[in-house]
This record gives sequence, structure tokens and C-alpha cells, in this order.
Amino acid sequence: MTIPIGRTGSGQEAGLPRRGGAASLEQSAGPRLSRGLVLLLATTCGAAVANNYYAQPLLDTISNAFGVSDATAGLLVTAGQAGYALGLALLVPLGDLLERRRLITRLLVITAAAEAAAAAAPGFAVLASALAIAGVTSVVAQIVVPMAASMAPEAQRGQVVGTVMSGLIIGIMLARMVSGLIASAGSWRPVYVMAAAIMLLLAAVLRRVLPEVRPTERMSYRALLRSVLDLVREEPVLRQRMGLGAAALGCFSILWTPIAFLLSGPPYHYGTAIIGLLDLGSQALHISNQSAIYALRPRARSRLNTAYMVAYFVGGAVMSAAASLIYSVAGWGGVCVLGAATAAAALCLWLVTSRGATP
Repeated sequence: MTIPIGRTGSGQEAGLPRRGGAASLEQSAGPRLSRGLVLLLATTCGAAVANNYYAQPLLDTISNAFGVSDATAGLLVTAGQAGYALGLALLVPLGDLLERRRLITRLLVITAAAEAAAAAAPGFAVLASALAIAGVTSVVAQIVVPMAASMAPEAQRGQVVGTVMSGLIIGIMLARMVSGLIASAGSWRPVYVMAAAIMLLLAAVLRRVLPEVRPTERMSYRALLRSVLDLVREEPVLRQRMGLGAAALGCFSILWTPIAFLLSGPPYHYGTAIIGLLDLGSQALHISNQSAIYALRPRARSRLNTAYMVAYFVGGAVMSAAASLIYSVAGWGGVCVLGAATAAAALCLWLVTSRGATP
């Protein structure tokens, strides 16, 4: 079946049908998902997104290893999240434009190379640069999720997306715990050796078993990026969820960036294994936000995801940097005040926009 191609203007003319308009097209345009493939995609999402979270329980250890301050070590988290935001803006929209199997496997290989460079980093600047590059390319997780949604039959789409998203959340949870456990047994460097090996293995497996998934659009790269801005302008639900997502990850980063310094010092003196444990509840709002935006325009899911996730990770990067700075100046009390203020701002946003942003 040939996928109709829209003109490269904005809104309807940009090949961006309103919600529900491309449901029948999607059901007949792509290959079906087996249970095993869904689980593989969930694993890929979890392993890819984990690259942005390995560093958090290791900050105190890395700070000591390179002789840098706690605030400087905290910039490793900021580097990864800022790189992720850049990748979301520039790479994730390509999921609507390019053949996705080739795009996914190539990004996994580049991520593996960046993680290997992090493992061998001779200094802090090289480590930060490697983690920033890994952040850029590990957005492959955000290409996999809308791809899975597009490949799934309509009746099974919610279940498929839920399963893939569960893999992503489990990856975030396990990343901190596993990196903490590995570092507690020796050095922090084997954490990144492991990450590189996982990326290479997944690239090889997906190259073999993932079916070709045709793009949903044919336009220039510039028009593709411009259409993301069109979506932001035209969809109030998207704008609302972008704000809520930025605040949500901001609150989460406010906690998780300085907590490694708090728990490693007096009176706790916890090791990296204990610092790596975390809570599942922080991801509930994220799942709700993505469910809302995926229902808007089926043929533009990669670009909808781009707009939302850019806001999400920009919020996280800004707040992780702010939390590191405030912790060094005002301690844990200052961090708690920042977190409370961010949560209050998100609540105000919800109250102000909830009526006008109903799907």
C-alpha cells in the first residue's frame, strides 16, 4: 500500500491529519508485532534510556576519582540530559521520515561507541563529552515507542505501548541500582563497559529480527522540523503536557542529582549500591502525558513525541544543574525548597490549562 503524502505546509497541509484520521491507514501499512518482538522493543527502550541514569549514583565516586567538586560532578547528569534533549529535537523526528530499522540500529552502534569512550575517559572533560554524545543518540528509545504504536493493531495499541513503556521505566529503575552495585564492587568504569556491550548486542539482534518499517512522511528535513513547531502551536493538549512533563522531570532531577552527595556524606555514609535504589511512582505522570499526546495525530507520533520529550528533558537538565548549584550553596534544605516551588508551579499550570486542553 502506498502511503499518501501531504504537502509540506503546516497543520493539515503538512501531512498531519487530526486525531484518528490515519487509524485505518496505520492498520494496513505496517507489519504486525509478535509478543517476542514487543518484549525485545521494551528491552531496547529500557537499555537505551538507562544510559542517561548510570551516572547518578556514581557522582560522589567520580568526583573523588577526578578531584572535582560535587557541583562539577553533578554536571555529568546535566550533560547527558542536555544531549538527550538535543537528540530529541534533531533525531527523533526522523522516525517519521526514514526507515526505522536502519535508523535504530545505527543509533545503537553510536551509543555503544560513546559509552566505550566514557569507560576509557582519562579526564572529567572527556567523560562529560562522551556522556553528552551518548545522551544524544540514546533517544533511540523515543523512536522505538511511536514505532511500536504505529505497528500495533488499533485494538492492541494501548497494550503494546504500555509494555514498551514498562521496559523504559524498568530501565530507568535498574540503571541506578545496577550501576551502584557494579561500582560498589570495584570501579565506576565497568558500568560503561557493560553499557557499551549491551548497546552492541541489541544493535545486532534488532538488525536481524526487526522488520522494515516504512516512513509515514516524505518531506525535507527542514520541513519536518518546522512541522514539530506547527504541532506545538495547534495542539493545546500537547502544550499542556509539555509543561507538566518539564516540571515532572525537573522535580525528579532536583531530588536525584544532589541525593548522591547527601547520602554519601555524614550521617549516612551510604555506598553506591544503596544510593542506586529508587522509586517507581515518579514515572506515572510521564506515562499519562505520553498516552494523551499519542492520541492526537497518529501519523505524527514521532514529532509529537519530539515536542513533548524536548520539554521533558530540558526541564530535567535545567533543574539538575540548579539542584547541584543550590546544594553546594544552601544544602539539602535549599534543594527541598526548589523542589516544592517546581511542584507548585506544575500544579498552577494544570489548574490554569486543564479546561482548555481537554482532548
